Amino acid sequence: MTVATPDMWAHTLETITTILSPHGPNGTYNANDFSIRFFLQIGLIILACRVVGWLGQKFLAQPQVVGEMIAGVILGPSLLGLLFPDLQGAIFPKESRNVLYVGAQLGVGLYMFLVGCTFRADHFAQKGRSAAAVSFSGITVPFLMALLITPWLLTVPGLFAEGISRFNATLFMGACIALTAFPMLARIINERGLANSSLGTLSLTAGAFDDAVSWCVLAIVLATFGGGPGIAVLAIGGGLLWTLFVVFAGKRLLAPLGRMVEDRGEMSHTVLAITLIAFATSAFVMDAVGIHAIFGGFILGTVMPRGKFTEELKKKVEPLTVILLLPMFFTYSGLNTRLDMVNNLELLLIALAILAVSILAKFGACYAAARLTGEDNRTALGIGALMNSRGLMELIIINIGLQKGIIGPALFSMLVLMAIVTTVMASPLFEAVYGRKARESGELGALPERSPD
Repeated sequence: MTVATPDMWAHTLETITTILSPHGPNGTYNANDFSIRFFLQIGLIILACRVVGWLGQKFLAQPQVVGEMIAGVILGPSLLGLLFPDLQGAIFPKESRNVLYVGAQLGVGLYMFLVGCTFRADHFAQKGRSAAAVSFSGITVPFLMALLITPWLLTVPGLFAEGISRFNATLFMGACIALTAFPMLARIINERGLANSSLGTLSLTAGAFDDAVSWCVLAIVLATFGGGPGIAVLAIGGGLLWTLFVVFAGKRLLAPLGRMVEDRGEMSHTVLAITLIAFATSAFVMDAVGIHAIFGGFILGTVMPRGKFTEELKKKVEPLTVILLLPMFFTYSGLNTRLDMVNNLELLLIALAILAVSILAKFGACYAAARLTGEDNRTALGIGALMNSRGLMELIIINIGLQKGIIGPALFSMLVLMAIVTTVMASPLFEAVYGRKARESGELGALPERSPD
């Protein structure tokens, strides 16, 4: 029998304290280091998202998704990294973020695929004119506002890259202001009981189109900023061609899957596997051409068989997607967020001006467009409140701008602040102008019980 010695205890203690240290050659991370961190990261991410989401629901009347967005920022350098930089750096080292990124893309892509499966084409047909007007206004007015404020922003050193043209700077700001948080909007619509309503379908359709345009504009900026014209051509042309193929051929090709589920009464593993292969293919195409994987997932979802097929698909895929995978998306974006960059009065005033312009451009334009196309005042206000949410899609696009050298850290932080504020205000504003009265009159069902479920 081996007797424990002081040296053995000391070595054991040293081993424990270096669990989160890199173990590869020359202080690099090896595959096992990434594995250890991944499971720790996942546990912390789920815990933080559930706790902060529950607190947001209980005390601030915010949907679970808003709490998850804030939890992602909390786990990043803005709070955990500020208070415990060594601990945050050990748990979320830069080298491990590529692993989280892949999981994040899978999570948000699958979620938007499920959202697409609830898309009501009949509502879109009924509200097509309003959706087109809301979408057009939600793009045009933000770009006009960007045209007005960008020359002023260019006079402040450090906000944009040195030597950037006014054209590129204006396009980038227009894309940021015009953006609607498509994944965030989808979750708010689902959690507020709007998934099968005409208002929800109108808002989701307009938001999807606005986001797609914003990504195409970003591709143009990247192309003219040094990426080459092929980026823009591939993004716009490839995305359009794939969308047309899915819309016109997808439903016919996928119809046999729906019949197989109806005949059997449940979804077999084979049908689920084929469905996930189709999802992965659509996400790959949209990501590869330079739009985003989430649009591939959403577009495919809109043509999937309905009825029993959709019920079984959501039953099998949705819980894991919402609880495990989607929070990785919020955390990955939060790891790139630095709210401490707005650190003087001048920058704070600029940040407030950008916030005010963004709300006026998006909320005001979408409200006016809805009213002009025949929507009543309450519905138009509800549409404006939903479309004004920007969420982490905004964080993604500005992270690209920062990484590509289009904007500086200060403007990045101001746009982060704008994204958080417009997202947090979306649900309470919607309830104030539309939801509360709609529930009282029976137009909408009661909100679900606020619990961590």
